[in-house]
Order: sequence, then C-alpha cells, then structure tokens
Amino acid sequence: MTMNIRPATTDEMDDFRRVARNALMAPAGLYPPEAIHAIRPEMTLCAFEKGRIATTYAVWPLKMRFNGTGMPVAGVTFVGTRPECRRKGYLRQVVTHHFKTLYEAGGPSMAVLYASQAAIYQRFGYGIVSTHHRYSVAPRDLVFAHADLGNRPSGTLRQLADDEMDLLQTLYRAFSGPRTGYLHRGAATWKSGVLWQPSVDVSLYRIVYEENGTPLGYVIYALTGRKVPHGQPWQHIEINDLAWMTPRAYRAIWHHLSGAGLAFEVAWQRVPQDDPLPHLLLEPRRLNIGAGDGLLARVVDVAGAMSQRRYDEKGRFVFDLTDSLCPWNEGRWQLETSPDGARVTRSACPADLVMPVDTLSMLLFGQIRPSEAVRMGRAAAVGTGDLAHWDRVMQTRHKAFCPDFF
Repeated sequence: MTMNIRPATTDEMDDFRRVARNALMAPAGLYPPEAIHAIRPEMTLCAFEKGRIATTYAVWPLKMRFNGTGMPVAGVTFVGTRPECRRKGYLRQVVTHHFKTLYEAGGPSMAVLYASQAAIYQRFGYGIVSTHHRYSVAPRDLVFAHADLGNRPSGTLRQLADDEMDLLQTLYRAFSGPRTGYLHRGAATWKSGVLWQPSVDVSLYRIVYEENGTPLGYVIYALTGRKVPHGQPWQHIEINDLAWMTPRAYRAIWHHLSGAGLAFEVAWQRVPQDDPLPHLLLEPRRLNIGAGDGLLARVVDVAGAMSQRRYDEKGRFVFDLTDSLCPWNEGRWQLETSPDGARVTRSACPADLVMPVDTLSMLLFGQIRPSEAVRMGRAAAVGTGDLAHWDRVMQTRHKAFCPDFF
C-alpha cells in the first residue's frame, strides 16, 4: 500500500477541511467555523494513501509565555484520519516526521495542543501540562467571605467601546507576562477566540475595571437566553476571559457578575488551576467545580526548550532522559540555571534523575514538581541531588494555563 507524507496543495485544501471536520465532529461553538480556512497549505502535513488524504495535521505558529519570557511553539491542530484509514500508524508517522523536521530546522523546540483524548497523544510523548477547572454558580452565591481587608473595590466598571482594543491588549499583556501557557495574541486570535460572537442571539460584553482612570482588570462574557419556567431567571452568562492586576479588580469583576439578577448561572469553562475564587467565597461548594486536562505539550528539542524557559533561582542538575520517538533527546543532560538565563549541555556527570520526555514537559510547565514526579513514579531519583532545590528551580510563578483554544 502506497503512503507518503507531505503538505497538502492548494487544490487539496477542500479535501483537507472535509477529512478534518468529519474526523473531529467538534461541537458547535467550540471555535469559529471559518478558523479552518485560515490554515494555509504550508501549515499542513498530511499522510496520503493512494494519492488521497488519509490523515490531516496542521500547525499554528504560536508564541507562548514561559514563566516570564516568550517562546515559539508549534500549535498542533485539526488532526484527523479517515475512518477506513485508521489503525495503520499514519498519525504516528506524521507526528514523527513533524518532530524530525522541527529539530532539523532548529525549532520550535516545543509542540502544544488540545487533545480530543489525551490517550492519543501521550503515546507520542506529550504530557498533560495544565489542569483546567470549570465553574457553574448562581449569581446570588457569589458572596465573599471577607468584605474588606483593604480589598474593597473603590473604582468603576464600564463597557469598552469597539475602538478600545488596544486597552484590552495592554491589560492582557501585563496580566499574562509573568505567567506560563498564555499565548501572544494578535488581532485574529482575539477575534476568533475570546471576542468571537457565534450568533446574533449572543450578546458579548467587555467590561473593564478602572481606578482613577487606570484600567486594572477586565472580563469578557457572553449572555444568552434560555427557555425556563415562567418567572424564573432565564439568562446564562459564559465567561470567555478574565484578567486582573489587583485583588480589588478581581473582587470588583465578580461583584459585577453577582448582580446579574436575570441570570440563573454564571459559567466559566476554562479556569486557571490557581484561580483564587474558591478561597474567597463564603460558600465555595456553590461553584460546582469540575476539572479536566487542559494543554498538552511535547519537548521536541531538549536543549532548545529548556534553555528558553526562565528560571528564578540558580541551580545545576543532571538528568537522564528517555525518548523513543525523538532519539536525539535520549541520554544525559546537564541544566544550569540562573535568573539571567539557562544553559543545557550533554553531560558525563552522575545523574540526579531519570525520566521520560513527557515528565520533562510537565516539569517545564510547572504542572508537577520534581519531588512529586519521583513520589508518583514519573521519575526516579538515582543520585544525591537535592530534590527540594530542584523543586525551587523548576517552579513557575503561576500554574500553567492557556485560555485560548487553537
């Protein structure tokens, strides 16, 4: 059976979109239907069987925050296989081809994606690097346990005009700057993401909190109506994005949402793992918190990925890495860190840890600490290295999170 791997041509893009859509069958409202049309032929990598597309695969050129610095990443998307072509190993061959191409081209050193099922991609060395929480709460239950402590909002809220996009961008950059997992957003990312209005039946609100004219936070949410028994609240609020620079701004935004008397629910489907709301409410159980895997990441080039991340503490560690899909990552590495930068080199020194490549991704994103990796069996301590020091070096300032779907 003839199979080859190459990008789709312009004439093959209709078939690419058809195969990807049919394979994914994504629910309406997950992303704009025109998003797939933004994929250009050179962004694709497909498996062809007898001249027809069997497996689709595309990559967004993204830039992601990593503990206070930016790093280019390959945002894998629109992956799918025709039903009659499954279980032939086509996706594995496409993934392997893509990683080899990235490595030989000198980057990006990391691939990231949202998985339809994590099991598919953990087989290829991806690790789950963020946990997304979900809230579903009635506005009347948004009551804070402590009313003051110096954080009582003293500013004002207003709705942003259409020509104030720069203000949103400025706030987002300041908020996401020290974080991990947040994307650098261009105009298209905003429009097709948190500012997307899927239909005329959805009202989109962009609310900013200001003190003395200085913007300190914003919330973007969609308001829809639903059929309910007569006399009951009928509106549904779906939070798309939330950013805050101070505790007062955070509290003011939730106070605004608590006043939605016509709404039966405030929902937030992608919530950062370290969001403070559960620690602030009088009755946090009313949030009905759910959790699931968020972003998945794959280290394609160890030296490139680890040296581009920012570290807040000085350290020197040696580790053995296993990686059956990317043999150039196999072996012993030395990581030297300081707040001024990092250096990653091959080493002949005794190793402190042994771990597979997916564990390394989890450590880089701060999803788990090295000592946790050892306790849960995702790594083995084989030397005399100080795991507590490893923990401090690999720690990120915030838990990894990506609010944008791609």
